[in-house]
Amino acid sequence: MAGMISRGLPSAGIFAGPIAWLADTQVNYAAVPWVCAHQVPFIPVFAAAMAVISLAGGYLSWRGYASEAPTPAPDSTGAGRPHRFVALMGIAIAVLFTLVILLQGAAGLVFHGCER
Repeated sequence: MAGMISRGLPSAGIFAGPIAWLADTQVNYAAVPWVCAHQVPFIPVFAAAMAVISLAGGYLSWRGYASEAPTPAPDSTGAGRPHRFVALMGIAIAVLFTLVILLQGAAGLVFHGCER
């Protein structure tokens, strides 16, 4: 685990952001009757947790970007592998989905679940 954090995982943000958003959206819809009945602000708290997961994926992509050399060594067999590009895409996707998750969570601050 420590090796993955130090070396990074270039594609982590590509998967962590959308999966966190999917989980956040599904829980938001499923929790509406419970939130309406108990009047507990659960949606913003869960959105914050999912935003942290999305940002963690972006952090792993960033570490993957930082640990890769800009150009492969001349004698390496890794030439043509787009690790840095995938890492940049992972960072961008993680940030995008973090913003979407936080905006959906902010709606939970305005709406209390009992609107019809």
